[in-house]
Amino acid sequence: MENFQAYQQEETIDLKALFFKFTRFWYLFAISIFIALLVAFLFNKYTKPIYEVKTTVLVKDDKTKLDPSALIGFGLSGQQNLQNEIGILMSHSLSDRVIKELGFEVSYFLDEGFVSKELYHTVPFTVEIDFDQPQAVTLSYAITFLNNNNYRIEAEGENISIYDFQDADNTGDKTEKIKTSGTYFLGEWVDNGLNKFRITLSNSFDPEEDPKKNYSFVINDYASLLRVMSGFKIEPINREASIIDISLRGNIKEKSADFLNKLIEVYLQRSLEKKNQIAENTIDFIDNQLIDIQDSLNRAEINLQDFQMQNELMNIDFQSQQVYELLKDLEKQKAELLIKGQYYKSLQTYVQANLDDFNKLVAPSAMGIEDPLLNRLVQDLVNLSSQKAEQMLSSTDKHPLVISIDSQIITTKRTLLENINNIIRNSDMALGNINKRIVELEKQLNTLPLTQRLLLGYQRKFQLNDAIYTFLLQKRAEAQITKASNLPDNEVIDFAIPSIGGQVFPKKSLNYTIALLLGLLIPVGYVLGRDYLNDKIIDRKDIERATKLPIIGQIMHSQKDSQLVVADSPKSSIAESFRSARTNIEYLMQGKEKSVILITADMVSAGKTFVSINLASIYAMYGKKTVLLGFDLRKPKIYQDFGLSNTNGLSTYLINKHSLDEIIQPSGKVDNFDLIMAGPVPPNPAELIASDKCKVLFKELRERYDYIIIDTPPVGLVTDAYLLMKHTDINLFIVRQGYTHKKIFEQIIKDIEDRRIPMSILVNDVKAGGGYGYSYGYGYGYGYGYGYGYGYGYGYGYYTDEAQDKKPGFFKRLLNKI
Repeated sequence: MENFQAYQQEETIDLKALFFKFTRFWYLFAISIFIALLVAFLFNKYTKPIYEVKTTVLVKDDKTKLDPSALIGFGLSGQQNLQNEIGILMSHSLSDRVIKELGFEVSYFLDEGFVSKELYHTVPFTVEIDFDQPQAVTLSYAITFLNNNNYRIEAEGENISIYDFQDADNTGDKTEKIKTSGTYFLGEWVDNGLNKFRITLSNSFDPEEDPKKNYSFVINDYASLLRVMSGFKIEPINREASIIDISLRGNIKEKSADFLNKLIEVYLQRSLEKKNQIAENTIDFIDNQLIDIQDSLNRAEINLQDFQMQNELMNIDFQSQQVYELLKDLEKQKAELLIKGQYYKSLQTYVQANLDDFNKLVAPSAMGIEDPLLNRLVQDLVNLSSQKAEQMLSSTDKHPLVISIDSQIITTKRTLLENINNIIRNSDMALGNINKRIVELEKQLNTLPLTQRLLLGYQRKFQLNDAIYTFLLQKRAEAQITKASNLPDNEVIDFAIPSIGGQVFPKKSLNYTIALLLGLLIPVGYVLGRDYLNDKIIDRKDIERATKLPIIGQIMHSQKDSQLVVADSPKSSIAESFRSARTNIEYLMQGKEKSVILITADMVSAGKTFVSINLASIYAMYGKKTVLLGFDLRKPKIYQDFGLSNTNGLSTYLINKHSLDEIIQPSGKVDNFDLIMAGPVPPNPAELIASDKCKVLFKELRERYDYIIIDTPPVGLVTDAYLLMKHTDINLFIVRQGYTHKKIFEQIIKDIEDRRIPMSILVNDVKAGGGYGYSYGYGYGYGYGYGYGYGYGYGYGYYTDEAQDKKPGFFKRLLNKI
């Protein structure tokens, strides 16, 4: 056993044997590769392709070094800003706005047999939906064009949801199983109780080809469209850069590209809208003020004109003119203070009423207020509000950064309100001072005639309103200029272009490569697994791993029905393999002229009787007097192969019922070949074999015959063979390829080796190309040491069974079938 383990350790992988083992199953490799490549071809052909398109955006970081979030984030404000922008891009609200602007509510399809292809930009018709009416969604309508004026639609489904496009939500109603159809005119509104739409032809409609095709369309709700289109990915090109790649995969690259480009357009528009909010708020505030001022200005202008038409006026003196001009300047200053006062009170009320939404604030600088502290506080409040809104996209109220921003908003609001209160007090004081000066100047004007005083009063009112109106128009124009000059904070580097969108699934070359590998690996796995799980002796090495007993030969597989293959076909390849075994046995006889040869096996059906009959035939055809003893007293069957009687035999001889001459029968097939049958089955076979009469039998037979061949029962089942071995010269153990069990063989051979019984091994039923060693079917008995081994196709015309046993080639058999 130690030698056996050492042998196992020294063993290496025999690549040549492995190669021939695989080539035996070439047809499995061919079939497996063909099927795998066919599956890959069908998968590539009928799987809907998925394309990937990309767009690139530069996210600018406008945060300053004094930004509080930068201090909290330990200098990582740029990265936080990038993540916030990514959060905005991936937000549901932004994608929802994109979907509604794109008009993806209707999907068009073309049925191409096994697959249904979605169409985009090449649809021969257009479906116009009435969005004011709830619509059945996900219901597929099959459309057939009858001519240039009529078409027919059919639809069938169940559990169809009803969707209200105005509210962008399901109505909660669901239809049961429905089936609808009808013929309509092009351009006619169709209202079938489920949907309301009309169909018109597009410029791509082909009146000859399109009526032959099977088109269909489906109305989609916004929620399902969002689920499909919101699967885009956003990734920075590297950790240091603020440039991001936005990619989207879909079945139609043009549709995906349109979505990404619209997404970026809406994203930049949103950024611009936020920047324009202050300007728009200023314009709205001024417009509200202009409404009142314009009415006052119109009344003052009309009153002045009426007074001038009704009265004859003379020029006032130089001193009065100076007083009037000074009064005019004071009225202008008063007008500006009044407007600014209204802004201060409006700002104070808005800040007090809002907690953290300051997007509708009007910048002080837009109203001509140059107070640096007020302008900075208002801008800080707006920035903090925007920061909080962005941060809330990716965090909660409990996030430390959100808490910090809330604290800064409260502090900034408190400081801003204090500053506004101070400014209002100062403004009131300045307004009171101006009023006092106006009163003093009015006293001087009272010295003028009544008509002149009234004229100056009308002029003052008109000029006051005109000054306010002019001031507001100036600030409105400045706000509009600011709004027009604003640009988005971020910019597009590359738009999504459909023509450079690559197919990412299925990867055809990769699929064919995988199919080829699987086509190779599956048969390899089958062959290796088959060998690994196999418990039968297949290869010469299976025997050599279990024992070092010599292998004296190998008998080829017989395709004949008869057991007497040597007698019936003396020039066959099987007959030659028996001759080879006979030659090898002569080496074991060491020059003896006569010999007793015992043939046994581990189990039944190993081919003991087949080998015994044909080996005896070979010796008889060699001119040697040979007798075959059927010592399988328990299951005799040799007589059946020769068509002889089994009434007299060894069992009757051993009990002294018949003499030796009475039990010997000529074979009738080959000269010099006699048979002794087993005889009737005795109750005590082992005792008869161990009797002295058995010794007498072999003594007499040795005197009469040159070769005595003994067919015994399996040594793995009964001990009869062991009892007979004391009368033999050579013992042959039959191993049948693909049948003998490895474990049983190892146990029996170990027992024989332990008993020190001389034994040789003869391999039976070796099939052409069956993998026994390297030779059979491919060579000349590689490495056996005895004989040559006769394989299929190497007889060179010497064997009579070559022509009748040789099978036609694969293509010839295929042609014969056809």
